[in-house]
Amino acid sequence: MKIKKVTKAVFPVAGMGTRFLPATKSIPKEIMTLVDRPLIQYAIDEARAAGIKDFIFVTSRGKSALEDYFDHSPELETALKRAGKTDLLEILKSTNMDSGAIAYVRQNRAMGLGHAVWCARKLVGDEPFAVLLPDDVIAAEKPCLQQMVEAYAETGGNMVAAMEVAPHRTSSYGVLDIDQDNGMIVRAKGMVEKPKPQEAPSNLAVIGRYILSPKIMTNLNKMKQGAGGEIQLTDAIAEEAASGKVFGYRFRGQRYDCGSKAGFLQATVAFGLSRPDLCEEFGAYLHDMMALQKAAQ
Repeated sequence: MKIKKVTKAVFPVAGMGTRFLPATKSIPKEIMTLVDRPLIQYAIDEARAAGIKDFIFVTSRGKSALEDYFDHSPELETALKRAGKTDLLEILKSTNMDSGAIAYVRQNRAMGLGHAVWCARKLVGDEPFAVLLPDDVIAAEKPCLQQMVEAYAETGGNMVAAMEVAPHRTSSYGVLDIDQDNGMIVRAKGMVEKPKPQEAPSNLAVIGRYILSPKIMTNLNKMKQGAGGEIQLTDAIAEEAASGKVFGYRFRGQRYDCGSKAGFLQATVAFGLSRPDLCEEFGAYLHDMMALQKAAQ
């Protein structure tokens, strides 16, 4: 059976971003900038590199700035042309999306990630699709979703990005119950959402990259509230594990949890130091700060 290509991606961006208040009182969390690009741009660029053509945003009230970000800005483009700032003009054009490439659907009630993905069911149709959570920013030589798409071409089914976590942190993640461990790819016989450390089936945690079959939408149709009183995407995926169609992929790269303040700061330092135009000055500043801190101790 030929495995269909993954060309659609769902971006659940309906959350209120309360951990970043008061900043998120006026701007969507996904527009907050990591160095000089908003979080959502990193996710879009990763999806493009993986061959995604159709981008589906699950939004909510107050997200108009997110929609405006991907639109053309004729006044700004004209000003940059007149000023001869062609390099900035090219950067600006890379943020534009063609008409019809992005679709928006509303999640009018906060009922969890599973419900957010389910809201996109009519746009996904009968095709495999990716899900990217912009909070998870992954620094990798080959973008994480591209790695997964290449592995998915061999396995089919459903695939989740996975990484090892400290056992005491399993209660913060969906965790795989492993059937077969083949290194980069593991076959899962189940998934558990946020298990207590003593009850976790492994320490292989699921992070915010998924490739899912349309059967997941059928499962979500009948889902009841799970952990935290929300409709959990992991529950819908776990239903497919009994048939051997759920795989975990140990991606190559460093994941940053930009849904937390500490993770956002860590990502800012890492991405800032990786930039040739910033690393020397920024690195010297960090070195001086560490020296001052040690001297004060």
